[in-house]
Amino acid sequence: MRWAIAETGDGGARLCPLDQDGHPAGPVVDEPSLIEAVRSRPDVDRWVWRSTAEIYRPLLAAGVWVQRCYDVQAAESLLIGHEEGQSGQPRSLAAAWARLHNLPVPPDGPLRAAETQPSLFDSGPVPLPAGTDEFTALLAVYAAQIARTARTEHPDRMRLLLAAESAGMLVATEMGLAGIPWHADVHRELLDSFLGERFPGGSEPRRMAELADEVSQAFGFRVRPDLPADIIKAFGRAGILLSSTRKWEIQNIDHPAVAPLLAYKSLYRLYTANGWSWLEQWVHDGRFRPEYLPGGTVSGRWTTNGGGALQIPKVIRRAIRADPGWSLVVADADQMEPRVLAAISRDPGLMEVAGRGDDLYADLAARGFGGDRDQAKIALLSAIYGQTSGDALTHMANLRRRYPAAVAYVDDAAHAGEEGRLVRTWLGRTCTPLSVPPDDFEPPPDTRTNSAARARGRFTRNFVVQGSAADWALLVLAGLRHALRDLRAELVFFQHDEVIVHCPTDEAETVAAAIATAANTAGRIAFGHTPVRFPFTTAVVQCYGDAK
Repeated sequence: MRWAIAETGDGGARLCPLDQDGHPAGPVVDEPSLIEAVRSRPDVDRWVWRSTAEIYRPLLAAGVWVQRCYDVQAAESLLIGHEEGQSGQPRSLAAAWARLHNLPVPPDGPLRAAETQPSLFDSGPVPLPAGTDEFTALLAVYAAQIARTARTEHPDRMRLLLAAESAGMLVATEMGLAGIPWHADVHRELLDSFLGERFPGGSEPRRMAELADEVSQAFGFRVRPDLPADIIKAFGRAGILLSSTRKWEIQNIDHPAVAPLLAYKSLYRLYTANGWSWLEQWVHDGRFRPEYLPGGTVSGRWTTNGGGALQIPKVIRRAIRADPGWSLVVADADQMEPRVLAAISRDPGLMEVAGRGDDLYADLAARGFGGDRDQAKIALLSAIYGQTSGDALTHMANLRRRYPAAVAYVDDAAHAGEEGRLVRTWLGRTCTPLSVPPDDFEPPPDTRTNSAARARGRFTRNFVVQGSAADWALLVLAGLRHALRDLRAELVFFQHDEVIVHCPTDEAETVAAAIATAANTAGRIAFGHTPVRFPFTTAVVQCYGDAK
């Protein structure tokens, strides 16, 4: 049974059951409490509401868990991208209502900083036109979205994508409330060990100050290693021209300043991203609670609203520790993107390889690369990322002969990107012609100077694989979320191809099995019945730093 629900502004709710087309299938009910309205209807299979982030958080805080939802705001974002080839367009209920009635589309409101708390001055959701009831707008927009979904290229896949994205919104809210177990005392010890003691007045810690002095001594004059312009100018005076201060450009330079500079840059990232100030701001009551943003990038990968939860340095992972009597089940998907490529390309040979053992690269090497695993890995990743120089070119030719459908699939995506056409994931997430490669896409060094069209082609080559993998991962999360429902275990972290479940130690084996089942079930639901397997490497540890 599916119900629509909207807040009434006084803590209450207006709701009604829906038919398969999104129209009311029963009387509209007004309830004095949104929380009690949901709590008293545990048999509702799916709640249709404006925004999970706004509505589910207070429900969850009150101990109300829902089975499934349909997030109108998330659906609007995906449908607009699919229909109009426009990414980043307003996606609020008010924006969707305006499009439905050919009215000016209001911009989305500013994203609330994750570290701030709601207050009397919060702007709230984007307001609807005067005289428009939110529940009326919700019903109209939802029914229109169902009709729009039916007109997409692959309606069944798009329905699945909308359901998966909404499930991801539920998981993100639950993980944000649960938080990652974090030992602040261990974190402080790590900072003291790597950075040295702090000096009063906000100066850099001792070890960074020492490295800064070494950099200046190597150049023979005072240089600020935290200022890229200073570094570029200093190397220029030494006869070395740089276009940036990125590690890949600096590390091969023969100059005595390189070693201390790279060491400084590493500590500077730790100091600014996860230093003492970060610890004081983000870790409370033994937990780090970031605000996850599902679908935060064009490929569907998640981001966070502050806190950098998806970029936790390895050295800091020592601070992530299970509670007494509990364990961390850390699971990494094995060769996720190559396996997804096998599934979406339907290449018979690659599907067979991806359906065998846990090490796809080793199996690939045994069949065509003389047993050289590294060569096989380079070839397959070159196909996905578009690297064509050096050994990659030779290995790609070998891969193209043996797995022509797989290579053709990403080649076609690259050509479409270069020509400015829409490119979609298997389920229908869209990369629009105006999209630019996101910050987390790092093209191979030999391709950095190519034209913008070729750069976009390299991105869309990867997008069809990375984006389809992100869609698959949402289904893994949805399945795992339901599998953990009857356990004490809590899903506390997700990043692209990795999940962490915090659970009583006696539940760890059950959790590991649930992850494996969720992965293969997600593969079947997303890509149909194929030979492709989606194994995870799973470790049961007390400390996250011991998992790798």
